[in-house]
Amino acid sequence: MHLTHDPATPVSDMIDFDDFLKVDIRIGTIISADPFPEARKPAYKLLIDFGPAIGQKRSSAQITENHALQDLPGRQIAAVVNFPPRQIGKFMSQVLTLGFADEVGAVTLFAPDKPVPNGARLF
Repeated sequence: MHLTHDPATPVSDMIDFDDFLKVDIRIGTIISADPFPEARKPAYKLLIDFGPAIGQKRSSAQITENHALQDLPGRQIAAVVNFPPRQIGKFMSQVLTLGFADEVGAVTLFAPDKPVPNGARLF
């Protein structure tokens, strides 16, 4: 899957609502964030709590340009929780943390504007 950070990218093909529902996007709170020096591109290793139904999951996130490591624990973020795990070096990333590219292409995390329960689903 190729992901682009270009805001001028054309809109994707139309999908129906059932296709949208297949992507399970949930809110979680970052428990810990650690450097990931083995990654090819600068990244952090995150441990995220998605509540009792999903539990804690790990993610590799290329967010180093807009987010300081020490500011991440306690922050709520959105992630896709139903993609297969992906091996990144020696690290197994279990969820896809979501973000948007800023004006220079650096990723900014996507989060709710007020606290919601961990595990809440986007709809």
